[in-house]
Amino acid sequence: MEQVFTYPLKQHVGAPSEPIVQTGDTVLRGQMIARIPADALSANLFSSASGTVREVSDSWIQVTADERQTDDYVKLTSKEPLELIRESGIVGLGGAGFPTYAKLKTPFQDGKGVVIVNAAECEPILSHNIDSIEKDAARLVRGLHILMDVVHAGRGIIAIKDIHDTAIQRLQAAIDNPRITIGHLPNMYPMGEERAIVRETMDILLGVDQLPMAADAIVVNAETVCRVRDAVDLRKPMIDKDMTVAGKLRDGMIKIFHDVPLGLPVSAVFEKAGGIGPEYGEIIMGGPFTGKRTTLESPILKTTGGLIAAEVFWPGPEKLGLLVCACGGNRERLEQIAASMGSTVVDVQYCKQAQTMNSGVLKCENPGHCPGQVQKVMALKKAGAQALLISNCTDCTNTVMSCAPQLKLPVFHCTDGALRAVNHKLIRRIKAD
Repeated sequence: MEQVFTYPLKQHVGAPSEPIVQTGDTVLRGQMIARIPADALSANLFSSASGTVREVSDSWIQVTADERQTDDYVKLTSKEPLELIRESGIVGLGGAGFPTYAKLKTPFQDGKGVVIVNAAECEPILSHNIDSIEKDAARLVRGLHILMDVVHAGRGIIAIKDIHDTAIQRLQAAIDNPRITIGHLPNMYPMGEERAIVRETMDILLGVDQLPMAADAIVVNAETVCRVRDAVDLRKPMIDKDMTVAGKLRDGMIKIFHDVPLGLPVSAVFEKAGGIGPEYGEIIMGGPFTGKRTTLESPILKTTGGLIAAEVFWPGPEKLGLLVCACGGNRERLEQIAASMGSTVVDVQYCKQAQTMNSGVLKCENPGHCPGQVQKVMALKKAGAQALLISNCTDCTNTVMSCAPQLKLPVFHCTDGALRAVNHKLIRRIKAD
């Protein structure tokens, strides 16, 4: 049976990639099939399989793979590290999708800047980045060196949760420069949010409209750092992705896969994991907090970090109130879950720290630190809600649980389906160890 790979032209922030192949063309693994348009923020796109171009549309390129595939690839041709990063098509692989070369174009002055590796892997279930560090910490450290050289940074910090003892030990053994240190993070969500990382590692709280550069910092996802190393040292384009596959699998185990070819259908990755069981609620691409509903036919993207077959939806009450947090599922996501629960949404409230940006995206004033949600919960109760569906972070959820039970309001969380599917503790009240 033929295998078709699908490559959407927009897997990143910015303009879609511009096709440079035509239907019927023969392509090799690692060959560029779409490029950055002139004078645009975008990313190059490469085929992850050798085969024949099946279709070129305004939205995607499809390649029918040859029956025989190898791990070989067409190597990048640029000479300098920043040029290789740009040519490679690497983007933020933690989900943001911002073209990495654009983040590195402006070097720091006088060696004052710092490059921070986001190794928080803060979403529950997802564990491929920590697994990669435990297997080859030197690869990440080398990638950090490259980034520090490109932007003339004086320091490098690897931000990682304290709970990952083995990964921290491997990093300590691999670090070969006193300018690189480990930044310790608490085991709370959303410690992977870049402003939370800057706060925890540099003791600087950025405003909702500020980027890490305002603190003389650049934050880069751990897998992105590793792929930078591959692009510079191995001349490898962005054609493979690490990910965690979990949920209602036939054997119930959480699986970690490294170097999954981009463009594969989601169904093929689940089959690689042993297949999905007979009953599940939805397929989530991403993590439990911020992932989106997807289909078995959808392709693996540069930003795909997880695939989760969630638990069958629990029936909800007739009337449901939504509390939307900047750190988790947005309003549309909660409305989608509510509909799947069979509930009618009677009111929508927003976390008191959530600020709406010009783009319409919500940003938290101080990610992970919540002053309380009592007023929001009482407003939902007054609107007639019989239960709450929330997308709050760890601390915000804890404050919801301090008042909702007293108001006889059961609480559902946007992560419930994913977490129940792997028998993970639900996001509710924080309990001291």
